Amino acid sequence: MPQMTYREAVCKALADEMRTDEQVIFFGEDVAVAGGVFKVTPGLYEEFGSNRVRDTPISEQAIVGAALGAAITGLRPVAELMFADFVFVCMDQIVNQVAKYRYMSGGQFTVPLTIRAAQGAGAGFGTQHSQCVESFLMGCPGLKLVVPSTPADMYGLLRGAIREDNPVFVLEHKLLYNMTGDVPDDTGPMKLGEAHVVREGNDVTIVSTQLMVHRSLEAATELEKEGISVEVIDLRSLAPLDKDTILDSVAKTNRLVIVEEAPHSAGWGGDIVSLVADEGIYWLDAPIKRVNMGQALVAYSPPLEDTVVPNVGRIAEAVRNVAQR
Repeated sequence: MPQMTYREAVCKALADEMRTDEQVIFFGEDVAVAGGVFKVTPGLYEEFGSNRVRDTPISEQAIVGAALGAAITGLRPVAELMFADFVFVCMDQIVNQVAKYRYMSGGQFTVPLTIRAAQGAGAGFGTQHSQCVESFLMGCPGLKLVVPSTPADMYGLLRGAIREDNPVFVLEHKLLYNMTGDVPDDTGPMKLGEAHVVREGNDVTIVSTQLMVHRSLEAATELEKEGISVEVIDLRSLAPLDKDTILDSVAKTNRLVIVEEAPHSAGWGGDIVSLVADEGIYWLDAPIKRVNMGQALVAYSPPLEDTVVPNVGRIAEAVRNVAQR
C-alpha cells in the first residue's frame, strides 16, 4: 500500500486518466513547464506534450470558456483555476454556460468538464486568496462538487470526476497538499456523492469537510478522554450530497455539530440543518450547532487568521455544549 502526499495524488490521478483516455487534456495558468503554482502537476507536460498539457493566458474567463467548448466537442478537459477565489472572475461562464449547457441542449450535449482549484485559509495569503467557495457553487444546479480530505480520496474522486459526463468542481485544500496517506494500489475512480464515516461514535455527530475533518478528529480524540463518544463524517462530496449517511448518524447519536470553513450566512452547513430539521427532527435531543467563521474576513495576520478559522478548541466546546443537553 504506497504512501503519497495529497499533492502527489492529484498528479497521479491526472496522469492515470490521461494514460487511460487520450481525450483527457489539461490546461491552466503555469501548469505545464512550471508544474503549477503549488507544484502539483510536475512531469505531466514532459510525458504528454504540449497538445494535451497547456499553459494559458491569465484569464479565467478564457480558461473556462475554452474548457466548455472542448467538452461539448468531444474532449474531456481538466481546467485549473489556481486559486478557488478566482471563480468569481468567471461566474458567468460557470453559472450561465457550464452548469446549464446540457440542460439547455435538451441532453444533445454532454459536458465532461472538470475544474480544479485550490482553496482554504491557513497559508497567510490574505482575504482574496483564502476563501472556500463551496457554498457559492452549490447554488448552481447542474454542477457537481467534491471536496477531498485525504490523498486516497483526492486520487479516487479526481479520477471519478474526470469520467463524469457532467461538469464537476474538484476543490483542493491548500493546507492538505503536504499531507501524506495510504493510497492502495487497487484504488480506482470513486463514485461521487458518498460520504465516509471516518470515526464511529454514539453521543454526537460531527459533519465536516477537508481540513475541518482533521480538526474534528483531533477534537473527538480529546473528548473521548472526557467520556464523550463522537462520530465524525467526512462528506467528501457536497453535490450530490449523501443524505442517508448524515441522517443515519443523527438517528444514532441524536445530536449534531456542523464544522465548516466558511462564513455563517448562506454556508453549506445551513443545508445540513435544513435536511435534519425536515427529515430527522424527532431524533434530536439538543439544538444543532454550527462552528464556522461567523461574518469575518480572512486576514493576512497569522494570529487573526487562526482566530477566524474553526480550531480544535472551538469544535470541542460546541460538542460539549450539545452533549450536556
